[in-house]
Amino acid sequence: MRKLVLIPSAAISLLSCLTAYFLLADSDIYAQRARVAGPNVKQTASVSKVDARASSRSRAGIRNSSLRGSLSWTFSGKRQTGWNIYVPLISQTIGTDSGPDSNEFAVALSRWQQKSGLEPTGVLDAGTMEIFTKYWQSQRLGRFSPSPNDSLLSAPIVEFFDGTRSPDLLQIEQQTYAAYKKMIAAAARDLKHELKLTAGGELAPDEKFLRLVSAYRSPEYQDALRRKQPRAGRVALAKHSPHSTGHALDIYVGGEPVKTLDSNRLIQVQTPVYRWLVKNAARFGFYPYFYEPWPWEYVGK
Repeated sequence: MRKLVLIPSAAISLLSCLTAYFLLADSDIYAQRARVAGPNVKQTASVSKVDARASSRSRAGIRNSSLRGSLSWTFSGKRQTGWNIYVPLISQTIGTDSGPDSNEFAVALSRWQQKSGLEPTGVLDAGTMEIFTKYWQSQRLGRFSPSPNDSLLSAPIVEFFDGTRSPDLLQIEQQTYAAYKKMIAAAARDLKHELKLTAGGELAPDEKFLRLVSAYRSPEYQDALRRKQPRAGRVALAKHSPHSTGHALDIYVGGEPVKTLDSNRLIQVQTPVYRWLVKNAARFGFYPYFYEPWPWEYVGK
């Protein structure tokens, strides 16, 4: 009788063990599936954030493509349209060579905006343009006191754009002239395929690019200019001209030497010479007057 009872009990015990095993195995499988699903959820969230940022940059690029030719803003009380003329300066300031319509440009701009206390939208709007102009103006000499006569020298006429320029208009401050000579020597090396050079690597006598259009101008000369051209905005703005310091130079960068028409300035900022100056002039102590492509002021390194 006992043997008949033990056999079913053993069978029941074995069946219970097998059932428990399969239940545990099935539970572990589901647990593994749950553990695998966790990173996928996080990865999906990360991808969504990346997609959102990419979409934002794309929208900023589209907006910049429109605004660079249409943005309405003011400088010195004058209405300006677009910022095409300032693209080389803007790109240098924010540290990018990418096109102004690109996502990369928008990213670089947003970083500069954030550092400047602006909302980092990547869109170059009127508020951002205002901060740019203040920053560029802050780099200039910032004074207009006349240079002492003993600090001036007369540069050779060959250095000037106009070979018939009056001898009393050839003066330039000594340190400024030395820095200018170093700068154009470097430009000649870098732009040797863009410029006419002598066998010694200097600007050829008939090369006009990088020549001086104007250097030192005395306060008396400025007064005479204003009397001759009372309605000329350029000379009117120069009532307290940095040219009187001897540190300000007008350098020929293309087009009409000193005309402020938008069409002329757009030609000038597209020349290899101007773009080289934007990238390299600060190494020699020169900073631009952003509104006009030709004036550069020697501030020192």
